[in-house]
Amino acid sequence: MSRILFVINTLSRAGAEVSLMATLNSMKDEGHDIDLFVLMNEGEMKDEIPEHVNLLNRRMDESSVLTREGKAFMMKYCALSFFSHMSGFKNLPGMVKTALRMKKKGDVKIDKLLWRMLSDGAPRINRHYDLAIAFLEGGATYYVADHVKADKKAAFVHVDYNLAGYSRALDKDTYKAFDNIYTVSDEVKESFLVTYPEHRGKVSVMPNIIDYEGITKKSLEEGGFEDDYKGLRILTVSRLHPQKGVDMAVKAARLLDERGVDFHWHVLGDGAERDSLKMMVKANELEGKFFIEGAVDNPYPYMKLCDIYVQPSRFEGKSVAMQEALFLADKVIATDVRGNREYGEKAGDEMTAAEKAGKAGKAGKENCAVLCKPSPEGIADAVCTMAEDM
Repeated sequence: MSRILFVINTLSRAGAEVSLMATLNSMKDEGHDIDLFVLMNEGEMKDEIPEHVNLLNRRMDESSVLTREGKAFMMKYCALSFFSHMSGFKNLPGMVKTALRMKKKGDVKIDKLLWRMLSDGAPRINRHYDLAIAFLEGGATYYVADHVKADKKAAFVHVDYNLAGYSRALDKDTYKAFDNIYTVSDEVKESFLVTYPEHRGKVSVMPNIIDYEGITKKSLEEGGFEDDYKGLRILTVSRLHPQKGVDMAVKAARLLDERGVDFHWHVLGDGAERDSLKMMVKANELEGKFFIEGAVDNPYPYMKLCDIYVQPSRFEGKSVAMQEALFLADKVIATDVRGNREYGEKAGDEMTAAEKAGKAGKAGKENCAVLCKPSPEGIADAVCTMAEDM
C-alpha cells in the first residue's frame, strides 16, 4: 500500500478541482492510502471528496472563493497566514520586490504575490509519503516542494504558465524539488518549458481525467433551463474572470441582437467580474437576452439541453468545461487560442473524417469544436454560421 498526498489550493468548483475529484475517484480500487490537503482550507466541493480519501483539514469553510462570504474567509485566512510561522515577515521583502516588478509591467497579480506566504504559513503535515502530488501551480506547488516529506514528488501544471503570470522570480526554482512535472496538454508543456527548458527531461503530458460516466448521470438529473423559451439557447460555463472572455461574449451578443438573431445566452459561473458584467449587459440593452446566472452545482443538464456551447476564452491551459461540453452539447464554439486548439477546427478548414475523429474522440464525441477568432465579431460570426446550419 502506497501513501500518497494530494495538495490543491482550494476546493472551489473549477476545472482543476473537478479533474482532481475524477482522479481521486479513479483510484478507488487501487488500495492506496490517500490524503488530501487543501491549502486555503476553503471550497464548496468538500462533500464530493470520495470516501476512500482522508481530508487532512480539520475544519473547512465550504463557501466558494468566488462569493462574498468566500472572499471574506479568504481575507481572514490570509491575515492569519501572515503571522503563522512568521511567513508574512519572512516573505514581505520578496513580495514588495515582485509587486514593483509587476507594476512596472502594468499587471499586478495579487494571488501570485500571496502564494508563497500562504504556503509558508500553512499547517505542517507530520507524515512521510511515498508520493506527494501538487495538483495545481502556485501555493500547492510551493507547499509540496518546501514543506512535505516524500520519496517522490510530482507537480501538475494546468495553465499557460507565462500568460497566467508565473515566473522564475515567483517560483524561486521550486520545480527543482520535483521528480516529475505533468502538464495537461502539449501547448501547456511548451509554454512551461519556455521558462524552464532545463526540466524538459522530467516534463510529460497527462490530460485531465474526466468522469464521463458521472457527468452523463448528472446530465439526466432534474435541472437545466426552466422557462419555455423556444429560440436559440447559447451556454457558457465559466469563472467570471478576464481570462475567460465573458466580456467578449456580451459584446458578441450585442452583435447578434443587432443582426436580428433570436437567442438567450446563459452564463453559469461566478467571480470578480460579475457586477461589471451585469452592468455591461444592461448598458448593451441585453437584459432578457443575456443572463449571468451565477454558479450552479450541476451544469450538465444545461450542457445537454443547449443548442450551442461557447467557450470565449482569451487563453486556456486545457478547459475542463470545454471537454465536458464537447461530450454533452450538440454544437461547440471556442476561441482560437492556446488550450482550445487541440479540440477544434477553424471555420472553413477542410479536415478529413479521421482528423476530426482524432480530435473529437478525446472527448467521446463524433464532432469537434469550431474555432473562431478571439473577438466579439469572430464569436458572433461563428454563432450565426452555426445557427444557419441547424
